[in-house]
Amino acid sequence: MTSIAARSGIAALRDAYRRGAVDPADVAEQVIAADAPDGVWIGRTEPEALRRRARELQGKEHLPLYGIPFAVKDNIDVAGLPTTAACPAFAYPAPRTAPVVERLLAAGAMLAGKTNLDQFATGLTGSRSPYGAVESVYGGGLIAGGSSSGSAVAVAAEAVAFALGTDTAGSGRVPAALNGIVGLKPTRGLLSTLGVVPACRSLDRVSVFTRDVADAVTVLGVAAGPHPEDPWSRTGRAPTKDPDSVRLAVARPEALDFEGDRGQAERYVAGCVALARLTAEVDPAGIEPLLEAGGLLYQGPWVAERLADLEDFLRGHAGEVLPLTRGIIEGGRRYTAADTFRAQHRLRELRAAADRLFERHDVLALPTVPTTYTLADIAADPLGRNAVLGRYTQFANLLDLAVVSVPNGHTPDGRPAGLQLIGPAFSEPTLLALAAALLGEAPAAVRPGEDLVELAVVGHHRRGEARNGELVALGGRFARTTRTADCYRLYRLPSGVPGLVRVGAGAGAAIEVEIWRLPGTALGALLAGVAPPLSIGFVSTVDGPVTQGFLCEAYAAAGARDITAGGGWRAYRHEEGP
Repeated sequence: MTSIAARSGIAALRDAYRRGAVDPADVAEQVIAADAPDGVWIGRTEPEALRRRARELQGKEHLPLYGIPFAVKDNIDVAGLPTTAACPAFAYPAPRTAPVVERLLAAGAMLAGKTNLDQFATGLTGSRSPYGAVESVYGGGLIAGGSSSGSAVAVAAEAVAFALGTDTAGSGRVPAALNGIVGLKPTRGLLSTLGVVPACRSLDRVSVFTRDVADAVTVLGVAAGPHPEDPWSRTGRAPTKDPDSVRLAVARPEALDFEGDRGQAERYVAGCVALARLTAEVDPAGIEPLLEAGGLLYQGPWVAERLADLEDFLRGHAGEVLPLTRGIIEGGRRYTAADTFRAQHRLRELRAAADRLFERHDVLALPTVPTTYTLADIAADPLGRNAVLGRYTQFANLLDLAVVSVPNGHTPDGRPAGLQLIGPAFSEPTLLALAAALLGEAPAAVRPGEDLVELAVVGHHRRGEARNGELVALGGRFARTTRTADCYRLYRLPSGVPGLVRVGAGAGAAIEVEIWRLPGTALGALLAGVAPPLSIGFVSTVDGPVTQGFLCEAYAAAGARDITAGGGWRAYRHEEGP
């Protein structure tokens, strides 16, 4: 039995909610009863917790992910649940929820559970877990791909509507290709990795699995945005191109190696032909610098970055880590500091070559995987065949690229094929628009920001205030007036602007704020105009779990006027004047 939510996807389920055909309580019961293939789940949300979540959503139909069930890879923290990274000895109770998950929950999504992965996110096969190997939904012993195997299969098997994974070498794309779904690997920092167990901290990305491009856009619009505590988060923009103006690059045939898999080679050519009909121009390009960069990931000192985060754990628990995984991680010991600098210098040269490629082209199309393998194939050569699977994926994070992998038909014997659309950092709108056109989806569905996020504003961005025009110009719309939880104090800073400071529960007051809805991708532009000590963080309100909003650093309260007693900026202005 599969859930209405999963069968329908995000857009169709939201339509069903609007029509009154179903409500979150109904969907929660179906998610509880839904089956999933063996090995998908490490832990499922307790039934009563899921029912309680459905009740919490009553009256919040305006939220962009209202009642949408999703799953999270079990190397991403969710408060109250253990994070295992597929290693029972490593498991710990997560003290807080990762911000990227908080955003989804604040938008109304319902967490169905945490999914299986290659241990410590080390592998591309989906077979390296003490919780069981995960098979592709295509059956026949075909691997699901890794490391985000459980998340991809949960979506493909219709257990949830979407899922989060992670991607360091291709873990958000290889499983998508091997299960016939969409896998989005965003630009570094676009989705916060705070609260994610590191694989290679400087390269890790949170990825998104959906069954169509429009749903990926919806999730990205909600989940994207900087976090003040995440040193890797960032914002940026790249020129956005409509499909018919895209300059497309395809790989020169001599640069590709499909391991003798003619079916996959034919699917790549077919995918490129289809793209050529949609784009302005198509040219062959050399990809040798990209492939060389990819080789650095496991044949260079970045392996030592995995060791840097896990060395202390391995000292006391080496015997409780899978031997293959332990061998890969401990392989980082063979690299010296000099090796690291030599590799960084070479990577800088290769990045320059990649930059030149994307000066001439907007998008590069490559296969997601050269071939497919069964679980038996992987058991016979686990390291060699894992390397083959990452041939066309593992350079992307080293070179700071954005990628979406889309289904690309099937080989004559019925195996799935995937096609990657690759672009420079922050090119997601262009990539998603082209991906939607390729899959026959409506172009209007792939404009990031069509789905709105909520922002709590306390002072000068409120209606009638001096900076309200900035929200309006970014597509913002007023939603409602509410109050914060009683853990905030409000100050008039020496500069004359209000500052909302979080304090302990009960040590503050409920402060009046306005909630505005604006495109998720507009937050970066808004943040650029926010000067210290102000920032955009997370604000708890009385009518919802958490939303993004304007906050002030606590140090700025020293010497500022405490105006908490008035209950809000507007009341203060009415009583005291500007």
